[in-house]
Amino acid sequence: MSTLTCRKSVDFVTMPTLRRGAGQTRITASPEQPRILLESESPYGSRRVVVECDGATTAAYLHSADGPVAATWIANHVPAPETTDLARLDAGHAPVMPAAHTKHPDGRPVLEPGALRALWLEEGDGVVILEYGGPLAVLAGWCDMARGMPGYCRDVIGQTPFGWSLDDAMEGLGPRIAQAEDFWRWRAEASNWAGFQQAVLGHLLGKLGPGGRYWDVGGGKQPLVGVSERPPTALRPYTVLSTAGMSCQRMPVIEQMGDLAKGGARIELAIATTMPSAEAARIFLWLGQYPWREVTWLGDGHCVAWYHEPSTFPLGGGSEGVLFLDKPGSLIGPDVPDLSGFSFGEPVRWLWVVPISDRERVLAAERGPASLVTHLAAQRRSWVVG
Repeated sequence: MSTLTCRKSVDFVTMPTLRRGAGQTRITASPEQPRILLESESPYGSRRVVVECDGATTAAYLHSADGPVAATWIANHVPAPETTDLARLDAGHAPVMPAAHTKHPDGRPVLEPGALRALWLEEGDGVVILEYGGPLAVLAGWCDMARGMPGYCRDVIGQTPFGWSLDDAMEGLGPRIAQAEDFWRWRAEASNWAGFQQAVLGHLLGKLGPGGRYWDVGGGKQPLVGVSERPPTALRPYTVLSTAGMSCQRMPVIEQMGDLAKGGARIELAIATTMPSAEAARIFLWLGQYPWREVTWLGDGHCVAWYHEPSTFPLGGGSEGVLFLDKPGSLIGPDVPDLSGFSFGEPVRWLWVVPISDRERVLAAERGPASLVTHLAAQRRSWVVG
């Protein structure tokens, strides 16, 4: 991840809802060089939040590796203007909130850095700024500068281009904040992760029989993910490789998908293969942490392009990507094992990985995944990778 540049962090002036109009005045508040009060990277390394103050105002910015994603005003430290200070915006500085939209129209003291803490949501795509342990601001996963959706702040009244009222949103955000606190407290205990691992492996034992080897594909980073090998049996002439750990945390973005992703927030991935297991398992070095690294979600019918040269693709055969299917039985091959029945707060869905070419991935993008599955079935493509 590249170093973040915090100067002119968000360019609030680009907000589409802000226009220069009659009655708007220019207030001259001379900003200081901004100083960082809080900086935190998400446990998954895909987002970074920065809270900074220029003496007149404090704001929070959520960054990806490519630049700022979302922002919210947090506090005025000078008397509030009656209307938007366009001079500040034109100069690229964070806004001073107009008086009608702040609980502290006379300003409040600059926040104490030691009083601030970042609490990342379980999915890693959003963050809560806590002051003395209480929620001060929230940059949720759906907050997006490009769509004119700022974050939420405790001291905002109503909705503005620079921030929305946190009080008005607490019915929905309050449980999310409590859930995040509980999740990271649970995650901090090594014994809890070990117990989760054993639960997943026990589930696979009942579904697929005794395990073979086990590989760590998380590299010591969050989310922790392993791969369990289930060798062939008298009734199953292929190996099943399954992740163990992806379902320990909900995927990012999925809550914005509504019915499209209903019941799919927690997944594990599996491959049925006749390849050497150690070779095939390398695919999970790429996929095991993919949703949290790329801040996205994976579901039935989704396709992902291989990020490197086709010759390096772990599943071989000239493939350049993968297709995920929760019921791959429409392709040729033996009966598909039923891996359902495991839950971690919510039901866990296993998605089977099927290698595809880049042309096939484009077909799915243009005509939909059902067309791709029909195409693969017509080619008599097996869901077992060999």
